[in-house]
Amino acid sequence: MTLPAAPTRMTTESPTLPSIPRLRMEPTGSPRTLLDGGWWPRSTDPVAELPGLVLAIDNLRGPVSRLILAADGWDSHPRRLCVAGRVLKLGYFASQPTSLLTALCGNGKRIDLLIVAPNTARGSADAAMILATTTGNHVHAEHIIPAVNASNLGSRVESAEEVWEAEGGHLDRAVLS
Repeated sequence: MTLPAAPTRMTTESPTLPSIPRLRMEPTGSPRTLLDGGWWPRSTDPVAELPGLVLAIDNLRGPVSRLILAADGWDSHPRRLCVAGRVLKLGYFASQPTSLLTALCGNGKRIDLLIVAPNTARGSADAAMILATTTGNHVHAEHIIPAVNASNLGSRVESAEEVWEAEGGHLDRAVLS
């Protein structure tokens, strides 16, 4: 009798260089917020998107050793990902909100990031990431995009970008208030 082969612990590596992530982080590392920042990936391909994010978090908060992601929202579910010569463990859970990524760092830090869906309008994405990085924010990740859309903050951020362009980079603060 032949026993079935044990599943292999295949490590996945991106065939392309890591992209620069669209990431905003709360600058102080304050423990008084629900989220440490926001991330707006360009696709739902974890192999293409996660290496750049991991390297950015490494530089800002310490080396990432594990990522916790939602089971929904990703094209594939690799369990091990090679980034910068080290292997990260990836966990996908049905209980994790699609709009939340948790990074565990080797130095004991935990980073919770809002994930903004790739197809989100730029104004809404920017407003959501700004809210996620606001010290004292108490809006959970899964409620940020609806809150931004309901309050029309997304269109106000687009207006601010238009003002920036029209005035040669001198942002009119009145548009944001």
